[in-house]
Amino acid sequence: MSSLPPMTRDQVLTWPNLFTFIRLLCIPLFVWLLFGRENRAAAAWMLGVLASTDWVDGYLARRLDQRTEFGALFDPTVDRLLFLVAVPSVVIDGSIPLWIAIVVLAREVIVALGALYLGARNVDPFDVTWEGKTGTFLLFFAVPAFLGANSTLSYASVLELLAWVAVLPGLAYSYYAAFGQYLPQARASLG
Repeated sequence: MSSLPPMTRDQVLTWPNLFTFIRLLCIPLFVWLLFGRENRAAAAWMLGVLASTDWVDGYLARRLDQRTEFGALFDPTVDRLLFLVAVPSVVIDGSIPLWIAIVVLAREVIVALGALYLGARNVDPFDVTWEGKTGTFLLFFAVPAFLGANSTLSYASVLELLAWVAVLPGLAYSYYAAFGQYLPQARASLG
């Protein structure tokens, strides 16, 4: 049985955590736009907004001095959930090459399982590196761009080009961060 003290209301009810919670609630809206309304353009925009606002909660936490342990876990969990819902949805829709989806999801699953393992071993979470942030940013751009490229948007062909320009370095950065930076940190932390 864990002897951790319960979280206080002040640790959970913060503006950054509220923002993250709103992003979480928008994930089903994205799925509904894509499959319920069959509106790739609106779904691509929704996913793009969710992806592009990933930085806002961290900014609010620093700006308002509302950094909490809960927020440090909640934000990346919502980011992982967004990836784990969005990428298979875009695969089902047929808007992203399957090999890209597999490579993106494999990395996300490996990182998530690694984080759970380290958490179970009481290892403090690592700071996200510049390469990790850059990889996530590029992938968060590429996935909605692939979706928009297969929509009725007038600039769909531009989105396809931008998706390819973003996805390849995004994969390289994200894999380098996972295996070249986080894995060595994990090994060092475990002794």
